[in-house]
Amino acid sequence: MGIPTEPIGSIPRSPELLAAMADHAAGRIGDDDLTAAQDAAVADTITRLEQIGCPVLVDGEQSKPSFATYPLHGLDALAGDGAVIPFADGHTRQLPRLTAGPFRYGQHAATYLRAALGHTGLPVKQAVIAPSALSLLYPADGIGDYPRKAFIDDLIAEAEADIRGCLDAGAHVVQLDFTEGRLSLKLDPSGGLLEQFVDLNNQVLERFSDAERARIGVHTCPGGDQDSTHSADVDYAGLLPKLFALRAGNFYVQLASEPDRGRVLDIIAAHLPAEAKIFVGVTDPIDPRVETPEEVRDRVLEAARHLPVDRLGTCDDCGFSPFADDTSTSRETAFAKIAARVQGTALAAESLGA
Repeated sequence: MGIPTEPIGSIPRSPELLAAMADHAAGRIGDDDLTAAQDAAVADTITRLEQIGCPVLVDGEQSKPSFATYPLHGLDALAGDGAVIPFADGHTRQLPRLTAGPFRYGQHAATYLRAALGHTGLPVKQAVIAPSALSLLYPADGIGDYPRKAFIDDLIAEAEADIRGCLDAGAHVVQLDFTEGRLSLKLDPSGGLLEQFVDLNNQVLERFSDAERARIGVHTCPGGDQDSTHSADVDYAGLLPKLFALRAGNFYVQLASEPDRGRVLDIIAAHLPAEAKIFVGVTDPIDPRVETPEEVRDRVLEAARHLPVDRLGTCDDCGFSPFADDTSTSRETAFAKIAARVQGTALAAESLGA
């Protein structure tokens, strides 16, 4: 089996798709033309990942507006003045604000997965947004005839349906994107908000069997947008012990860009969940320099000195373009980094006799 290696999710959209998105926004093309451009970009993404030798594929989120907001596609009960997420370079991203209930997803991730599966016979991974992120849609001052408890009940049911739909459609694994986990400690250093997020996500995860949870993972990172992060200054020591309380079978941990990887690996080893696999980040999507396979190999070997090899996998630190309009990393650079991850992981497996 070697050492498993998986992408995180997003890949910069193709130039043709970016042009189609601009034309669609300007009213020069219709929905059908945009859909055709999205499908072509998905097909190209999958073909190139196959050519690289990726054992597990993704669609690169070519059709998603962003990793976080795809469930809101087509919903009307939203205002534009929701929670603001500041990044280290000064730019921000803003979530919508829910204005009325009941809350229902306008789009489920299985739609993207089924489209991707139509282009390959290899395993396909599907990323979904964690319910904790969508909980930020509910306004602090409430919604008169739609109490927060009713919203949370609806959110849990929709998040379960999102994950279960992907499992039923044949996803190799379903990954919950939980970037708000590290951010929560910046917003609330006491850890109270993080505990709320973990509890909410576990209310969803507990609806699945042990066998199903073995195919569900959680991704943590300090954000990655326009070559900037929102919470890289937050110490992993406050996050990882609570993160590993999530009832998931796989954890994808940003690590390549950490200044002291050995310290983080010590924390992971001390709190390693029973039977879970840990996929460590070995490529940094924000760094424009492409890692060599030998560098990746050495990062895997470093991780293997702290973690059991049979519980170890590799991944990219984060998606390369979590928001569709993020072109800070080129598509070619992303594929080159992915190739280095695949090759370097194979070199490490050979060195370890895995």
